[in-house]
Amino acid sequence: MEMKRQRYLDRLIRLRFKGGVKIVTGMRRAGKSYLLFKIFRDYLLNTGVPEGNIICIALDSIENSHLRDGRTLYDHIASLITDDSEYYVMLDEIQLVNGFEEVVNSLKRRSNVDVYITGSNSKFLSSDIVTEFRGRGTEINVRPLSFSEYLPYSGSDDRTAWYDYLTYGGLPESVGLDEEDRISYLSELVDVVYMKDIIERKKVRMPDVLDSVFSVISSAIGSLTNPNRLTNTLRSDHVDVGGVTVSEYIDHLKDAFLFEESKRFDLKGKQYFDTPSKYYATDLGLRNAKLGFRQVEFTHLMENAIYNELRYRGYSVDVGIIGIREYIDGKREYKQLEIDFVANKGSARYYIQSAFHIDDDEKRKQEVRPFLKLNDGFRKIIIVDGDVPVTVDENGVVTMNVIDFIKDPECLGKV
Repeated sequence: MEMKRQRYLDRLIRLRFKGGVKIVTGMRRAGKSYLLFKIFRDYLLNTGVPEGNIICIALDSIENSHLRDGRTLYDHIASLITDDSEYYVMLDEIQLVNGFEEVVNSLKRRSNVDVYITGSNSKFLSSDIVTEFRGRGTEINVRPLSFSEYLPYSGSDDRTAWYDYLTYGGLPESVGLDEEDRISYLSELVDVVYMKDIIERKKVRMPDVLDSVFSVISSAIGSLTNPNRLTNTLRSDHVDVGGVTVSEYIDHLKDAFLFEESKRFDLKGKQYFDTPSKYYATDLGLRNAKLGFRQVEFTHLMENAIYNELRYRGYSVDVGIIGIREYIDGKREYKQLEIDFVANKGSARYYIQSAFHIDDDEKRKQEVRPFLKLNDGFRKIIIVDGDVPVTVDENGVVTMNVIDFIKDPECLGKV
């Protein structure tokens, strides 16, 4: 099934012979190789780039195993660059090459060579590779399919596709499989691909504890937590582990792009809180598979999906905190109000609440209350499930349904 990843393609097009080395990161099976070797390559060919000027090497293929030596790889590529015209060099799973940094830097020095590299483990499991090429490269993080990318291939109406998406996620190779095969595919990825890869690459000493951390953080998506809380939860389940190890294993899961951390930001004090934070699964299908599809709670899954959509659209996303003092039973007490998402991109900012249902005025007041404590002019939005129309109340708070939000990547600029 041929899928379009137009947002990523557009960025690759903009960065042709700009931005240094293009570093394509992301979880395994998210479509990094397909993006470069199929989508971008086809674009280059269709715009007149000669086939011989596009050098694609999949370093995880047995036929290219001899190229995993840095010097051998560089000499091979150099032999294919026969003139001064522009060449595109795409190296998949570059971390398999001994001394790949030197190879990439040497290629980058050639003015007629544009370099693209991908990886999903070892150094590419973390931000280390971006640090290695800081100032000399551009990271392109490829995520699983967004809902707008997923929908045309779902074969379902919007509503059915939406709940399927919340349940099975957006990994490209899972789309089109029937339910039984999809569950099997996702479950196998969790156990055979991701867990095994982390254990081997990070030399994990207690894989059973890593497995438990994976399960607990999956169960707690969208909830405030920290390593100490997770440690206490694990100990209550008779898992003997220390906080340092739990923190280390959380980092492993983040480095594998399985989870992202959203920190709390004090909207009045303009600073971040150290702890606790929220964690969101990068792909909900993998999260649900890890829990055996036993905790498919659409309230939490919708919040997670909104977070992922905002990240796909290029926003940084924090949890907004507003400290207030009010009288309760005659005593002045300090309270913290929370806004689910503070989405920032350049000069744009949106305050967003995820509310699966707003059944009465009291629930609506609860969602709106933090917005009313803000004095800035940024748009404030409540996203709900169901088929409600877009409305704006007397305070300027927008309410829109999640299908309208999730289908249209440009919707925030229209409200």
